[in-house]
Amino acid sequence: MSKSDSISMSVIRRLPRYYRFLSELDEQNVKRISSTGLADIMNVTASQVRQDLNCFGGFGQQGYGYSVGQLKKEIQNILGLNHSYQAVLIGAGNLGTAVVKHLDFQKMGFRLIGGFEIDPDKIGGTLGDIVISSETELESFCEVNRVDAAFLCIPKQSVDGTLERLYRLGIRCFWNFSHYDISVKYPDTVVENVHLSDSLMTLCYRMTNIAAENKI
Repeated sequence: MSKSDSISMSVIRRLPRYYRFLSELDEQNVKRISSTGLADIMNVTASQVRQDLNCFGGFGQQGYGYSVGQLKKEIQNILGLNHSYQAVLIGAGNLGTAVVKHLDFQKMGFRLIGGFEIDPDKIGGTLGDIVISSETELESFCEVNRVDAAFLCIPKQSVDGTLERLYRLGIRCFWNFSHYDISVKYPDTVVENVHLSDSLMTLCYRMTNIAAENKI
C-alpha cells in the first residue's frame, strides 16, 4: 500500500478548502499564517490542521507557521492542479451549461475539449470554448483525441448506455451529476459524485434543527 492509499478521504476532501482559503490569503498579500490562524478559517482545530498537513510532509516551521504562498503551491501540487487532463462534457442542457459557464476548469487541472448532446437544437452550437457535437460522434471523437475524464450532466435514466460506451473507449474517470452509481457496475473507475439535492436536504435538516432548538 502506498502512502497516498493510507490517507483518509476526509483529509483529501479538506484539501480543496485549504487551497481555496490559501488562495484568498495570497491575493490579500498575507505572507504567513499559523496553524491556529488557518484552523480558525477552516473551522477546525489547530491540531487537525497539523495532522492533515503532516500526511503530506508538514510544510510548517516551528515559531514561524506556514508560508502562505509555499503551502498553496504544495497543496496545488498534491491535488494535481498543474495537470491538464482532457475531459468531455456529456449533456449540454441547463446543468451542463451552468457547470461550463461558472467553473474555470484550467485552474482545477482539466481542459474541456468537447461536448456531446442528443438535442438537435443544441448540436452544432458552442458552449464556452467547445463545440457541441452529436452523441453519435463520441467514438470518432475519442479515436482522435485523448480523453481522460467525462463530466456526466445527463439524467440517471440516460446514463447506462452512454457509460458503457465511455467505458469501452477506455475512459475510467467521471465527474458524475447523474445520481447513477457508476462504481457498482464498474468498480475500477474513479468517480466523484455530485448530489446537489443531498446538499440542499442537508441544509433543510440543519434549518429544521435550529428552528426546533429555538423553540426549546
